Amino acid sequence: MQKKKDSSECSCKGTKIQPLGDRVVVRREAAEEKTKGGLYLPDTAKDKPARGTVISIGDGKILDNGKRSTFQIKEGDKVLFLSYAGEEFKIGDDELLLMRESDVLAIIG
Repeated sequence: MQKKKDSSECSCKGTKIQPLGDRVVVRREAAEEKTKGGLYLPDTAKDKPARGTVISIGDGKILDNGKRSTFQIKEGDKVLFLSYAGEEFKIGDDELLLMRESDVLAIIG
């Protein structure tokens, strides 16, 4: 029996991703395969989902007083973010996004 991959797991073959400063790594949710009416969408017609799961967070932005800010999000949070926020990159089979915490609009609970 094959273990189902958890949405917060990264199949990066031992690679740990540690973003710097106020940046976060997010795995975008899969795009909808079909419409509510039952029509299947080709890849070119799919919108990029603006939802995902936080995989890793940085240490926080350095403030003017020299201390680091604290994050409002944590690893494993499901978030809503700007559609074209961040830089897309790929590690193994995982397609991830690296973005600033300020690009995250809300935590989905």
